[in-house]
Amino acid sequence: MSGSERWCVVTGGRGFLARHLVDMLISHQTFSVRIADLGPAIRLDSEEENGHLGEAFRSGRAQYVSADLREKGQVLKAIEGAEVVFHMAAPDSSINNHRLHYSVNVLGTKNVIDACVELKVKRLIYTSSASVVFDGIHEILNGDESLPYPSKTIDSYTKTKAEGEAEIIKANGTKGLLTCSLRPSGIFGPGDKLFVPSLAAAGKAGKSKFIIGDGNNMFDFTYVENVAHAHICAELALASEGEVSEKAAGQAYFITNMEPMKFWEFTSLVLEGLGYERPRIKIPVFVMLPIAGVIEQIYKLLGPYGMKIPQLIPSRVRLLSCSRSFSCSKAKDRLGYEPIVSLEEGLRKTLESYPHLKAENQPRREGPSKSYIFLGSGRVADILLWKDRKQTLTTFTVFVALYYNFIASQSTVIAAVLRLLFVTSVFLFIHGSLPERICGYTVEKIPSSYFYLSGQRSYKIALSVASSWNDAVSVLRSLCKGKDWALFLKVALSLLVLSFTGAISLQSLFFIGLPIAFIAFSVYEKHEEAIDAKLLEALSFGCKLKSDVTKRISRSKKDD
Repeated sequence: MSGSERWCVVTGGRGFLARHLVDMLISHQTFSVRIADLGPAIRLDSEEENGHLGEAFRSGRAQYVSADLREKGQVLKAIEGAEVVFHMAAPDSSINNHRLHYSVNVLGTKNVIDACVELKVKRLIYTSSASVVFDGIHEILNGDESLPYPSKTIDSYTKTKAEGEAEIIKANGTKGLLTCSLRPSGIFGPGDKLFVPSLAAAGKAGKSKFIIGDGNNMFDFTYVENVAHAHICAELALASEGEVSEKAAGQAYFITNMEPMKFWEFTSLVLEGLGYERPRIKIPVFVMLPIAGVIEQIYKLLGPYGMKIPQLIPSRVRLLSCSRSFSCSKAKDRLGYEPIVSLEEGLRKTLESYPHLKAENQPRREGPSKSYIFLGSGRVADILLWKDRKQTLTTFTVFVALYYNFIASQSTVIAAVLRLLFVTSVFLFIHGSLPERICGYTVEKIPSSYFYLSGQRSYKIALSVASSWNDAVSVLRSLCKGKDWALFLKVALSLLVLSFTGAISLQSLFFIGLPIAFIAFSVYEKHEEAIDAKLLEALSFGCKLKSDVTKRISRSKKDD
């Protein structure tokens, strides 16, 4: 690079927000831009190749450097010769892995700071998060920068981002280095791979009609170009001389669109814009949190084996149900920041950038249905879902024969079981004595291993029984304390349902269960989305009823 060129570095430069900042920096032509990221090389898509970035690479005004922030030598190489560093690199926020987040967001940030000091970089702008002041419990309405870091944050990502921000602020003034931290809230826009795509996936799966919480929580969404613009404003403020630079440096700033609105109203606008149904069924937070916790634990176990990162995790449930809005007065006063794209215009641009996610452009359901997966995706599924009509009718006929010979005869349970074993033994003996081919037809022999129960499977069954027993004991212990009314009502209702079921005779149960098994699964497969919606609507009503009953019982106990 020539001595006259002014260079800036964008760490994590291939991320969602960073791409927009890089494009804006190149458009302004103030700096040449060095993009630092984990990939060994950069791959431009067709739009980038034909746009500002492709042209900048061809003219030498843009460079790419592969760098891992956890390796200081690589950080020094990436930052060398730069006047400004925009530190935006961070792991995926949905991965709740403390070791990973700490190594990048804290130790990696320290490496960036040390490299900037050693190489005499003039300005360092850090991309933080508005969540660093959110504890997941207390709502924030028009919060400002005087809010302290909470003692407990919603997840490891937020905790380590707060620690990284503190290091950035502390480094201000070290050997002439000026720093500041930006805290954007709810970033959305073209290129987003999380918020809009996850909403579209929920809409496609018929899950977009549900609201977590009461639906009245306020939120600050920020269009991605406004956040990129805020970074430009921060750099200009730090580069200014005198009082402007002094006021801007060493500070943290909330960055929003300055248009707070109800979180679920904005979500509804996105879903409607994509052609999906608005959310309308409310599910209490206390119902969703345990489910999200289980999903997160499953991911911790299966993530290393290829399980995709789940969208429903506890931290996200809290984010979706609490009010969080922030004041941008400080950023406006000290950085000169104001949004350059309105929320309405940003939403329009965002929806236009996702034509492939619109409902009208979605292909019909791909892959096996829920019923097919639930039934094991094998012979049982083929029979009960009528995949092979001949096989289904044969099986149904066998069950009917079993019913009339063993159930309808009103024999005792022991007599029915012994008769069934007798018939089975006769069938297996005759089947085993038959030749392998009869009149040109092959007789498939049943191997003895088909009936063998392996030690591993026996262990799993025993473990499952023991786990169920321990769970039952745990419930009994809780009941003995006489304090958990919600648990008591749940147990009482379950036992009441079982008592009604137990009163049904084996004959009636077989007569009812057989048609249901051969009809219900097939019907569910054809009307899966509609039935799921009705079931979840009933669940929401049940949860609300349970919550109301629990509150009334608690209130009556207090009155007493």
